[in-house]
Amino acid sequence: MTETISPSRRARGGGGAARRAERTAVSVETAKYIERNIPNYEVLTEEALQVIERNAETVLEEIGVNFVDNPAALDRWRAAGAQIEGERVRIPRGLARKLCSTAPSEYIQHARNPERSVVVGGKNLVLAPVYGPPFVRDAEGGRRYATLDDFEKFVKLGYMSKWLHHSGGTVCEPTDIPVNKRHLDMLLAHMILSDKPFMGSVTEPSRAQDSIDMCNILFGADFVQNNTVMTSLININSPLTFDSVMMGALEVFAANNQASIISPFIVGGAMAPTSVAGTLTQVLAEALAGIAYSQLVRPGSPVVMGAFVTSIDMNSGAPTFGTPEASHITYGVGQLARRMNLPYRSAGSFCGSKLPDAQAAYETANSLNMGLLSGVNFMLHACGWLEGGLVASFEKFVMDADQLGALHHFAKGVDMSENGQAMDAIAEVGPGGHFLGCAHTQQNFKSAFWRSELLDYKPFETWDEEGARDTQALASARVKRLLDTYRQPPLDPEIEARLRAYVADKKASMPDSFM
Repeated sequence: MTETISPSRRARGGGGAARRAERTAVSVETAKYIERNIPNYEVLTEEALQVIERNAETVLEEIGVNFVDNPAALDRWRAAGAQIEGERVRIPRGLARKLCSTAPSEYIQHARNPERSVVVGGKNLVLAPVYGPPFVRDAEGGRRYATLDDFEKFVKLGYMSKWLHHSGGTVCEPTDIPVNKRHLDMLLAHMILSDKPFMGSVTEPSRAQDSIDMCNILFGADFVQNNTVMTSLININSPLTFDSVMMGALEVFAANNQASIISPFIVGGAMAPTSVAGTLTQVLAEALAGIAYSQLVRPGSPVVMGAFVTSIDMNSGAPTFGTPEASHITYGVGQLARRMNLPYRSAGSFCGSKLPDAQAAYETANSLNMGLLSGVNFMLHACGWLEGGLVASFEKFVMDADQLGALHHFAKGVDMSENGQAMDAIAEVGPGGHFLGCAHTQQNFKSAFWRSELLDYKPFETWDEEGARDTQALASARVKRLLDTYRQPPLDPEIEARLRAYVADKKASMPDSFM
């Protein structure tokens, strides 16, 4: 990793208007990305890891993977020594792993506010919101198709959320904007309404290029080529298929030194075997091929090894979340990613519930804690996920974002300093006393315990007098409060004008398409 001059100096360098806006802006606290001081939980023995790695290499060599409608990819693989038959690519044992070795073990993703840049990899965990739902839900409007106004509200909530480090990407799909133009509005919202890191568009290679072009305006073209300013999601069509749309977007990002999460999309029993070991084998084979391909495009381009894993309900066919099998796979892929010395993406606020209710809470808690303990470095879907990913919920967004604070505090580990040992407090209080008034408590009570900014701990009488509100009602009030107090982070007016002009020109250059 190399540090260079901060991009925000350019963003703040547009004159007095930008500096005045910065002085009058409301300060929004954002916690630094998590730096774990706890061990990772490992479920696989050394023997099991070797078996899975050997089986994955066998899959690549003997079964192969398909690169669909992408002659350039086939040419790259052929030149690298793979066997090509039609669109099938068979990769000799050891070749994919060798190619993957040029990918960095960690990288900085720069934000336009340098204080909010993140380091992806190592012992770090970066939290980003839900990605991709076509529907939204709130207590007042219920379930409905998402709009650009909804999208912008989610970006604002992400910016206002202390424990979120990243603005994300398609936090919801604004269906009131043409398909071929909505990526421009989404990128603009992330760049203007927040100063946290964000993701680029992957739904078509030209849209990935638009992402690069807009970042060139925001950060400067030289800065973009020499630094990573986007981490974007590239899904593999499991089983073992790499389509030209996703690979085309990957090619754009890799060629421009931007990070891609190479992530198999696994629903166990449908897109992978029902067994944990079989699924781990397929995930590793797909990740090896995808990451290796990114390095064929540009050796050294940053990449994250991903795994989106769930199982299937064999009665309804619906995906299930927070299950033991998903945990086994997520922990196992974490071990495999660390053996490859690569950053790891998995987990999130996963649930299958239709409402932000007890089912949602149980499944989400299982999924979030699983992600923390499995060594995940980039957690997409960390807040807001509902109904198997079909819905982005405003109430659940703030409920989950609040609980992310518990992950931060758990990840600190146990304080074994002199203050943490608290021998002075034990000596001062002695037998039969209490610690409420002792010096150690007075010195530490403000920071000793994580405190929810949402959940209710009041006595029954007080809670009842205030309307006996449940968690969803409390969350609705918090959504309103956060949006009412939102203030746009400062941005050089000239840069903002250039971004808006780019979006307007691109939209005007093509007819609307909703396909």
